[in-house]
Amino acid sequence: MKGYSRQNQLLSLCGLNCGLCQMKLAGYCPGCGGGAGHQPCAVIRCALAHGGHEYCYLCEEYPCDRHADAMEFDSFITHRNMLADLEKAKTIGIESYNGEQREKVEILRELLENFNDGRRKTFYCAAVNLLDLESIRLAIAQITASISAETTPKERAAVAVRLLQRQADNRGISLKLRKKR
Repeated sequence: MKGYSRQNQLLSLCGLNCGLCQMKLAGYCPGCGGGAGHQPCAVIRCALAHGGHEYCYLCEEYPCDRHADAMEFDSFITHRNMLADLEKAKTIGIESYNGEQREKVEILRELLENFNDGRRKTFYCAAVNLLDLESIRLAIAQITASISAETTPKERAAVAVRLLQRQADNRGISLKLRKKR
């Protein structure tokens, strides 16, 4: 929205993890994270009408119906954990939450730089977004132990996908984005 910007580029007003989004990683963010292309947003209008809160959880009406439909389908980034992530930020504090997100962003960058065969960006973004930090750290340790200097990029990607998928399966988490039909 014109005239609206955010200081925190890791967690959006509504609970999306902007730092783990493909669009943000590519240097283009069309959402409330800022940038010339961001779109009009009903959540931003709502926040401005309710005192200009930085996060929805600061509003007296939170959680409200705006989140119900928003979590049903995904866009460039998963929407599944919006409320859970807002609750976590509310509980542990935004600085602690951002600290975890910065670590996740670094892990995601490492996966994309060292374990991507050109077809894994969406998978890695979803995995790092949906898995808890402990599960991701465990997967990274397993990935590192399973490869050598001679491992080809395609093999590296296969190992990373298999071990991240195993962590997700163990927790009953689907790493596929849910698109509208």
